[in-house]
Amino acid sequence: MTDSRIPTVRLGETGPEVSAQGLGCMGMSAAYGPADAGEARAALERALELGVTLYDTADMYGSGENERFLAPFFKAHRDEVVVATKFAFFIPPDDPNKRLIRNDPPYIRQAVEASLKRLDVDVIDLYYMHRRDVNVPIEETVGTMADLVREGKVKHLGLSEVTAGELRAAQGVHPIAAVQSEWSLFSRDIEANVVPAAAELGVALVPYSPLGRGFLTGSFANAEKDLTDGDFRRHQPRFTGENAAANSALLEPIREIAATHGVSLAQVALAWTHQRAAVHDLPVVPIPGTTKRHRVEENAKATTLKLTDEELSLLEPIAAKVAGDRYADMSFSSAGRE
Repeated sequence: MTDSRIPTVRLGETGPEVSAQGLGCMGMSAAYGPADAGEARAALERALELGVTLYDTADMYGSGENERFLAPFFKAHRDEVVVATKFAFFIPPDDPNKRLIRNDPPYIRQAVEASLKRLDVDVIDLYYMHRRDVNVPIEETVGTMADLVREGKVKHLGLSEVTAGELRAAQGVHPIAAVQSEWSLFSRDIEANVVPAAAELGVALVPYSPLGRGFLTGSFANAEKDLTDGDFRRHQPRFTGENAAANSALLEPIREIAATHGVSLAQVALAWTHQRAAVHDLPVVPIPGTTKRHRVEENAKATTLKLTDEELSLLEPIAAKVAGDRYADMSFSSAGRE
């Protein structure tokens, strides 16, 4: 028996054709504690077998280590994959614990060359501005990114954590293939302005953390108690203290729906995200992250799961009840600029 392959969609009107679900690769090198490198490599190969073609990384993940880790896989399958990476986070040499945001042209040129080298590719298929530096006009930032396209270093452009106004301004400079923002049953703020703007402009949405950083899967209930010391979720407001207890209770309707279909909580959460495409009339390509083959297989099956209108109505109230911010420091998000 062969696996059914994930269908494909186009990112924006002029962007690349990709699998309707991608793979977030950050956890293979950073943020979520130790990962088994051998299993992570096997997960990459299994994803490709199932039709996953969009692989998402960034220069900040593991301070470049994630790009280096992915390079051999990309080299072995260059014509089969769409390589997406990002720039903007800058670590000052004199303070390795500090994170700054830079969107200035000299830094962008420095960043793209470094990513090309680490990834061992001639061109980056989808290059995102990871975060917005409000001190640099977005037209200037996207103008420099557009120069990279003309120079053959980048094929398509993306933005992450931007407002509707910033997206419109960027689109006026160069076609934007995709906007990457957090979008899940726990995080729906972008539906107010960014999603309608993207739909109007013909830009795809690439939801990151569609599983609420794993919380929506029910795999942990309190980050401080259940996760290892190196896991950054131990410092995220939604997953600790009283917020964690309150948010755990919100999973109950997801559990009920999962039991009805005989599927996992993750599959229900991902199916909900996929069905946003029809609700908002735009391409939606979530990029759930994992380091394990069986999770890749589980997540892939969510692309064929259809939730009923009644089930969707049960899930509708969840986001408004979530306790805690998405990040301990929300200045690194688009919150407050919309």
